[in-house]
Amino acid sequence: MRIALHSILVAGAVDDYRTEHARVPDELAALFERAGIHDWTIWRSGDRLFHLVDCDDWDQAMQIVKGDPADDRWQAHIGRFVTGFRGPDGEDAYAPLDEVWSLARQVEG
Repeated sequence: MRIALHSILVAGAVDDYRTEHARVPDELAALFERAGIHDWTIWRSGDRLFHLVDCDDWDQAMQIVKGDPADDRWQAHIGRFVTGFRGPDGEDAYAPLDEVWSLARQVEG
């Protein structure tokens, strides 16, 4: 499954975020693999970050990831540059965005 997330950078933190997020710790990458997360790509527009996550099951993956010491260390580090995540209606939430349209699904019929 693929899900999208949206987060917002702290004002003035673009360069630091890009530098610090150029590579995540190996222990975090291994945790994602154990959780069934196959890829995680982040795009930026101004202070907005858009994440595309390819995983087996998002909810199950988050049960494995949340609270793991590797994730706790990463969140404490990278969280200095991010004000938080926004849900599909713009609310403060670490929740997938609503998918509106997919060319592949339309073509499949």
